[in-house]
Amino acid sequence: WEKEHEPDLEKGLEMRKWVLSGILASEETYLSHLEALLLPMKPLKAAATTSQPVLTSQQIETIFFKVPELYEIHKEFYDGLFPRVQQWSHQQRVGDLFQKLASQLGVYRAFVDNYEVAMETAEKCCQANAQFAEISEVMSWYSDTQPVDRVTRSTLVLHDLLKHTPVSHPDHPLLQDALRISQNFLSSINEEITPRRQSMTVKKGEHRQLLKDSFMVELVEGARKLRHVFLFTDLFLCAKLKKQIGGKSQQYDCKWYIPLTDLSFQMVDESEAVPNIPLVPDEELDAMKIKISQIKNDIQREKRANKGSKVIERLKKKLSEQESLLLLMSPNMAFRVHNRNGKSYTFLISSDYERAEWRENIREQQKKCFKSFSLTSVELQMLTNSCVKLQTVHNIPLTINKEDDESPGLYGFLNVIVHSATGFKQSSNLYCTLEVDSFGYFVNKAKTRVYRDTTEPNWNEEFEIELEGSQTLRILCYEKCYNKTKLTKEDGESTDRIMGKGQIQLDPQALQDKDWQRTVISMNGVEVKLSVKFTSREFSLKRMPSRKQTGVFGVKIAIVTKRERSKVPYIVRQCVEEIERRGMEEVGIYRVSGVATDIQALKAAFDVNNKDVSVMMSEMDVNAIAGTLKLYFRELPEPLFTDELYPNFAEGIALSDPVAKESCMLNLLLSLPEPNLVTFLFLLDHLKRVAERESVNKMSLHNLATVFGPTLLRPSEKDSKIPANPTQPITMTDSWSLEVMSQVQVLLYFLQLETIPTPDSKRQSILFSTEV
Repeated sequence: WEKEHEPDLEKGLEMRKWVLSGILASEETYLSHLEALLLPMKPLKAAATTSQPVLTSQQIETIFFKVPELYEIHKEFYDGLFPRVQQWSHQQRVGDLFQKLASQLGVYRAFVDNYEVAMETAEKCCQANAQFAEISEVMSWYSDTQPVDRVTRSTLVLHDLLKHTPVSHPDHPLLQDALRISQNFLSSINEEITPRRQSMTVKKGEHRQLLKDSFMVELVEGARKLRHVFLFTDLFLCAKLKKQIGGKSQQYDCKWYIPLTDLSFQMVDESEAVPNIPLVPDEELDAMKIKISQIKNDIQREKRANKGSKVIERLKKKLSEQESLLLLMSPNMAFRVHNRNGKSYTFLISSDYERAEWRENIREQQKKCFKSFSLTSVELQMLTNSCVKLQTVHNIPLTINKEDDESPGLYGFLNVIVHSATGFKQSSNLYCTLEVDSFGYFVNKAKTRVYRDTTEPNWNEEFEIELEGSQTLRILCYEKCYNKTKLTKEDGESTDRIMGKGQIQLDPQALQDKDWQRTVISMNGVEVKLSVKFTSREFSLKRMPSRKQTGVFGVKIAIVTKRERSKVPYIVRQCVEEIERRGMEEVGIYRVSGVATDIQALKAAFDVNNKDVSVMMSEMDVNAIAGTLKLYFRELPEPLFTDELYPNFAEGIALSDPVAKESCMLNLLLSLPEPNLVTFLFLLDHLKRVAERESVNKMSLHNLATVFGPTLLRPSEKDSKIPANPTQPITMTDSWSLEVMSQVQVLLYFLQLETIPTPDSKRQSILFSTEV
C-alpha cells in the first residue's frame, strides 16, 4: 500500500508548496493595500493637533479604526511564512501560523462592525473638506482592504491546503482548527453583512480590475460583428465601440456580460450542430491583403516624399478600415461561452492559442469568484465608461503599426528545429504545431509527427517556414487522442488536447547573423527545446543553378526531360503519384511544411537517381513529399513560366477586360517551351484534383495558388525587383508582397479556367502520350 500511494503523496506535498506560494503573493498585495490606506494617517494625525486640522482626532479614529492592527497581524503572518516557503521541504510546518491568524479574527470583527460608520464618516468628510477629498482619492478607499473578502479567500485556501496535507502530517490538526474558526466567523458575519456589502464594493467599484481585453469577432445570428471583449476580476463583458460623433471621446456600448461564477465553456456534442460559421472566400481575404500592402506602400512613399501629414493621416485611416475588415473576416475557429441562465455566445478566433489563453485566464480567475450578481443600469454604465480608460488594446491589432517603422516584421524563411520536450507528467502521444503571424493573425505552418507513449518526446524535426512580415513564432503542444468516442468536444474542435503553449518574438537584430540559435520555450511546467535560423528573402529565394548537371535539382527542365526521355520530369510524376495515393485528404497538404531533413534526403536520392526512391517515399510523411515537389520548382534555375515571359504574365493578369485577358494569358501559356508547358499542365490537373477534396484537406484553389504562385513564377535573380538596400538586409518593403500577390493571381487564373483550350492535337499528344 505504502508504495502504491507514494507518488500521490509526493504530488500532494508538492502542491502544498504551490498553494503557499499563491498565499504569499496575495498577502503581499493585501499588505500593499493596507499600507496605501495607512499612508495618509500619520500626516492627518499630525495635522489634527495643529490649528488647521484636516480632520478631527475622533474622525481619524473612526475612519482608520483597527487598520494598523490588521496591518500588524498580516505583516507578522507574512514574515513568518516567507522564510518557511523559501526553505521548503515536505516536512515543513506552517499550521501554527494559520492557527494564530485565525485566532485574531476578533480584530476583523471589530473592523467590520465599524465599517459602515467609517464609510459614512469618510463620505461626509470628503464633501466637507476638499483637502481630504483629494487624499481619499489616493486612498482608493476601503474596498481593496475588505477583511471579509480576505477571510473568505483564506478559508478557501485552507481547504486547498488541507486537501494536500496528509492526515499524518503534524500540520493537519492545526489547519483543521484554523478552518473551523474561519468558517464559524464567516457564517456569523455573512448573515448581517451580505446585503449592504455587495452594493458598497460595487458602488465604489475599485475591487474590480481589468485583467485582459482584446478585439474579437462575435457571431450574431449568422453575421460577423466586431466586438471589444473585457475580462474583469469578476465578470466577462462584451462591448461594441460606438461610432465617434464630432470631437467626442471613445465610448462603449455594453452588448452583454456574464459574472464569472455563471460562465462556462460549452461542450459540443458530435450530434449537436455547431452554429454555422459563414466562411469568407480566400480570394476576398487576399484582395484585402493586397489593399493593405498597397496602402502601406503609399504611406512609405508619402513619408519619403515628405508630403503633408494630412495625406498620411487619410491613408492611415484607410489602412485601419482595411485591417478591421480583415480582422472581421479572417477568423473561423469557434470559441463559445455559456451563461448559467441559458444563453450561449459564439466568438470566432483565428488560432487555438488565443482560445486556450482566454479559457485559462477565465478559469484561473473563476477560482477566486464565489458569488453571482447582477448590475443595475447605472453600474453597467459606469463599468462601460471605465472601459475607455482601462482598455489596453486601443486599435485593431493587425499589423503592429509602429510609427515610422519601415520594416514591420520579417520576410524570408525561418528554419526551425523542434528538438525535444520535457516536463510531461504522464506518458502520452505528443506532437507540436508551429504558427507565425501574417497580416496580424496567426497561421498554422508546421506540425511534428506524433511521438507515441512518452513523457520525453524527441522529435528532432526541422521545418522551413515562410515568413510574410512575421514578428512572432508560436508553438503549441498537443496530446493526440486516438479514441474519439471517449471525449467531450469543446466548441466542436478537434479532440486533441492542448498540453502547453508558448511563443518567442522574432527579433531581426538577433536573427541577423545567419547561425542557428537554440532556445527553450517554457509553458506551464513543460519545456520545449528549439533551434531557429533565419534567411532573408533576398538569399532564400535566389534561384541557384546546380553546379552538377547530372542531377535534377537546379538543372534546366529541358535538360532533365531530354536526359530522361520524358515529357514531365520523373521527380514531378513520382511526387504527384504518391500524394494522389495518400495525401489528398491530408489537412493543409502543400501548406504545412514537411520535415526538412526528410526533404533533403529525398532531394539527394532524386539527384543521384536512386533506384530505391519510391520505397523511401512510401515510408515518409506525405508533407515531406509535397515539400520536395515545391523545392524542385523553387530551385529551377529559371521559373517554369520563364524569365522572358514573366513580365508579360504580370501585365496580362492586370488587364481588366476579361476577353482580352483570356486571350493574352492563353497565348502566353502556349508560347512556353514544350517541357515547361507539359509539366505545368500535368501539375495543374493534379492541383485541381487536390482542390476537389477541399472540404477535407482545407486546400482551396486559392490556397494552392498562394503556395505555388511564387514558386512557379518568381523570376531568377537578374530580373527580380528585390530592393538592393543593404541597410535593411532582413525586412522587405511591401512592394515585395505586391509582386508575390501578382504571381499568386496568375496561377489562380489558370487554376480557375474550366478548360485550357490548347490546340487539341497538341494536348492529346501531350497528356496521353505513354511516356508521361
